[in-house]
Amino acid sequence: MIRWYATYTQSGMELWARSNLWERGYEVYLPRYLKRRRHARRTDWVPRPLFSRYLFVRADPERGGTRGIDYAPGVVHLLRMGQRPSAVPDQIIREIQGRENEDGFVTLHELALQRGQPVRIVASALCDQAGLFDRMSDNQRVVVFANFLGRLVRVHLNAEGVTADG
Repeated sequence: MIRWYATYTQSGMELWARSNLWERGYEVYLPRYLKRRRHARRTDWVPRPLFSRYLFVRADPERGGTRGIDYAPGVVHLLRMGQRPSAVPDQIIREIQGRENEDGFVTLHELALQRGQPVRIVASALCDQAGLFDRMSDNQRVVVFANFLGRLVRVHLNAEGVTADG
């Protein structure tokens, strides 16, 4: 059965890995967003992978369709659960694609929070953890201070993974 699979790439090589997988005949999806970049007193927007070092490949592992993925230049490995590739539900891919704007970039919502405001983390490994909003790092990501193992740590999260608390 043909399904989507997550692929782990070399650092900063998502586009190269995507091209190499396309050349091998795979359907590949690399969701990207526009990140605000400040450099030399200038601000501009640059495309970045939504999931750093990850992209999605459609293949059929029952027919040996994943064999060439691990060996494509730029790819480190296909994510697996034991010996079997770990499939990503089609619904997740459709939801990400549904958030793309007319230019093909994923858009996430911005939060209207003030520095120091209590927040609740609703996604990620720190789900249901309370924290304090610090700042927006760009229009898609936030910086939150959260209690982790008895220490206050700075955590960078997708903006949708945080809600106002209280």
